[in-house]
Amino acid sequence: MPPLPQSAEGLPAWWEELYSGADMRWSGSANARLVEAVAALEERGVTPGRALDLGCGEGGDVIWLAERGWTATGVDVAHAAVAKARSAAAARGVDVVLERHDLTETFPEGEFELVNAQFLQAPVGWPRAEVLRRAAASVARGGHLLVVDHADPPPWSQLDREAVGFPTPQQVLADLALDTGAGESWEVVRAEVSARPAAGPGGEHGHLNDSVVLVRRLP
Repeated sequence: MPPLPQSAEGLPAWWEELYSGADMRWSGSANARLVEAVAALEERGVTPGRALDLGCGEGGDVIWLAERGWTATGVDVAHAAVAKARSAAAARGVDVVLERHDLTETFPEGEFELVNAQFLQAPVGWPRAEVLRRAAASVARGGHLLVVDHADPPPWSQLDREAVGFPTPQQVLADLALDTGAGESWEVVRAEVSARPAAGPGGEHGHLNDSVVLVRRLP
């Protein structure tokens, strides 16, 4: 993996380099917290609608959503990632919309019943709170926003806590600045740090702590 840039301006090129080449960077499977969240929604009687996956990478989440009946859109800043996601979707025979967006400049149009934002963590200076608020604004009435972050650096990584930032669920909710008080328009469904087993790129085994926030925009 190339070293993280020292400033937010270098992020698009960093992601492009990460996804360049023929090999797949990730497993192609959906993120565990998305699978959990969708299962919980299904238990509550939520049926598939329109879904948006922010930072879709090679398409694991957006393809999985489409396979479960969601009308799914995935976006990423890297042209190489979008191209790989399109190839993966074609190989699995699913219909998804895939677009290239730098979320600090442009954002997909429309409203969505589920917005999925997984690990949108970047060097200090990237306007993450602004991006998350735009994500919340794109949630349809009755829909959900899922925000998942690393709560701690992966044990096998060289990530600098101060340079990147590992937000708590409370910090995520503060960044979203949702109206959850009297006359609220949002409810907090889940806001916690949860551990899960994981393997590193070199075959290392350990646990990752995820900050998981799931909020619902009230009808």
